[in-house]
Amino acid sequence: MAKHRIYSVSVASVYPHYLAKAVKKGRTKAEVDEIFLWLTGHSQATLDDQLAGNVDFDEFFAGAPRLNPARSLVTGVVCGVRVEAVEEPLMREIRILDKLIDELARGKPMAKILRA
Repeated sequence: MAKHRIYSVSVASVYPHYLAKAVKKGRTKAEVDEIFLWLTGHSQATLDDQLAGNVDFDEFFAGAPRLNPARSLVTGVVCGVRVEAVEEPLMREIRILDKLIDELARGKPMAKILRA
């Protein structure tokens, strides 16, 4: 089975879209970064390195220091697909990230977004 096209897209090329979506709704870059850090276990410095290095989604999630175990609590629909029903692990991680950014843009408090 062929790999999905999104896997080879650089995270840095999608990041500005995540940021624009959040900022347009009154949220901040710091909040977007906090979601990335919470999900992947990256520090701000390593996240910046990943973005500067044009790492694709496959490498980004494979190289994540520690994927947050609480990410399994992220449920719901993003782009018409139930996050918890996605079977392919990498696609599920991408959908979880999308869902968290959607929640941020919808004005949900950070504590609830990060499943605190």
